[in-house]
Amino acid sequence: MSEPLPDSELAQRFRNNAMSSLPRAPLYAALSRTIAEDPRLYGLLRHAPPTQQLPVLLLAAVHSLLLDAVDDRSVTGSADLVPELALWYPNLTAEPRRADDRRLPGVVARFFDEHRAALVDIVSGRHTQTNEVGRSGLLLVAFGLVEAEVGALAHVDVGASAGLNLLVDRLAYHYVADDGRQPGAERVGGPSPVELRVDTRGAVPVPASIPSIAARCGIDRRPIDLTDDGEAHWLEACVWPDQTDRFERLRAAIDIARADPPELLAGDATTSLAPVAERLDRAGHVVVTNSWVLNYFSADERVDYVAALDRLGASIDLSWVYVESPGLTPELPWGAATTESSLTALNLARWRDGQRSVEHLAVCHPHGYWMQWQA
Repeated sequence: MSEPLPDSELAQRFRNNAMSSLPRAPLYAALSRTIAEDPRLYGLLRHAPPTQQLPVLLLAAVHSLLLDAVDDRSVTGSADLVPELALWYPNLTAEPRRADDRRLPGVVARFFDEHRAALVDIVSGRHTQTNEVGRSGLLLVAFGLVEAEVGALAHVDVGASAGLNLLVDRLAYHYVADDGRQPGAERVGGPSPVELRVDTRGAVPVPASIPSIAARCGIDRRPIDLTDDGEAHWLEACVWPDQTDRFERLRAAIDIARADPPELLAGDATTSLAPVAERLDRAGHVVVTNSWVLNYFSADERVDYVAALDRLGASIDLSWVYVESPGLTPELPWGAATTESSLTALNLARWRDGQRSVEHLAVCHPHGYWMQWQA
């Protein structure tokens, strides 16, 4: 059994989170600083499994309780009608209080005191789980390259969560060049309740139209069932409330997925990949994707996963699009991308006639807000 983390380590994790949250999430930065100063607050993380004793889990637990409390999801009344802490949340109120409001630490402490049992229940039974639909704007560009080469695609998303990145062809996209004049900075697809904007740098080969996806399937150890309101609610709670655009597009993407759910299988990335890919290969060229998933694997698991792809690529033509951090996943074939980089990289590996080639396409924002072409 793992040794419990000392107070100093738990507090430091929240201080680190406060620094990394700025500038896009000032509320979460302020909450992390407040929690870091009080052992009664950060100590709640000791109820979580060792691998989940992360600030984002406790912050998601707080967010979940506030979402529960705000039935109409828009705080317009007084603090008597909702937990006062909700008045700081930009996704829950039209005019949120400032993150540097001096009342915040006291309100946080009272909220924790009043909801301690519920917070313990959440952190002991939940895992952080995100499904960033914004990364579809990165995948689409790589899909366009592959479709131009081989035709219709069969999409296998490994680490699919709720399967929202299997909806690539059901979204709309707006690629905007830095200078606003670059050819290819245009709208693709739609109409759709979800339109993703991607700022582009360099000669990004934006596809003229949405690539044809003939079949799709997601694999995840614990796939999220979006027909379960509780599961969908937890997915929402894991989004940072400062980032209201991510919150709203997540909800819109959930509605799309509920209307026509993609196939999701509970399984292991290494052992489940080949059976799924070989089945979908009958419909189109198999494209396997990963987006900020493999950093959660151990080094040995990443080695085994790449070996599984190599075995699969020896039997069928295959493409692999991965949006990951080279610095956190050095076991992957990064090609021209340096594994010392803390940036997110977009890579494309191809297996043709059993031979693997690797192309480093771009560096990009981890949530898909921008991409800088490298290929």
